[in-house]
Amino acid sequence: MGVYEFLSRELPLKYTLKFNGEMVMDFEQFYIDLKFTEKRDANLTSEQQIDRILRPGSTYLNLNPFEVLQLEPESNVEDARKKYKKLSLLIHPDKNPDNRERAERAFDALKKALALLEDPDEVARCREMYEEAKARLAVQISEKKRKMRKCFADREKKRRMLEERANDEKRRLAEAVQTASEKRQLEEEYRKNYEESRDERRGSWREFMKKKEKKLEKFRGANFKPPNPKLETSKEVIKNKPQI
Repeated sequence: MGVYEFLSRELPLKYTLKFNGEMVMDFEQFYIDLKFTEKRDANLTSEQQIDRILRPGSTYLNLNPFEVLQLEPESNVEDARKKYKKLSLLIHPDKNPDNRERAERAFDALKKALALLEDPDEVARCREMYEEAKARLAVQISEKKRKMRKCFADREKKRRMLEERANDEKRRLAEAVQTASEKRQLEEEYRKNYEESRDERRGSWREFMKKKEKKLEKFRGANFKPPNPKLETSKEVIKNKPQI
């Protein structure tokens, strides 16, 4: 397992974010916290420095000599020797008789880190690994940002789609209300016109009946009696039948 893979597994949950179902590492926050920790650790006590070097995951984390000696990758061998001297005074087994076994292990890690940084080939290899890790982190961060942008874009598209759907529904309801209102208005106008024309229709009917009554009255005044219809008898029918 490489350092990158180890960090991906061992970093606390607060350094992981979830995008589209995938867990990605928040290395930006991790790097900020790491630098803060290094600055804080610069003033650690003997016991605290031993705990730092032997912390969980130290088997892999101590493969980086710069981290063991709390140095920047750009530091030279003289910087390494100065830092080694300062830290060895704190974690040397003779300085920690009550914690000798752990102090020996921490001191051994300190010596191995200095030996690596005193070897130009090892220094070049460590810096190459550091640059590779930076490049991979940059790709990881770039991918994380891309996924984040896509997540926001997808969410915005969904929001707009729902908003447009809601607006369409509002328009449909408004049109239905308008149609119902217009229908009620037409029905009301029809009823109103019908009521207003009722008296006129009644007046026309009364006028018609008056005229009819006058005509009938005219005939009554002249003692006019229409002739009663007379039915022909069978003898009259035979009498009036033409002779052949």
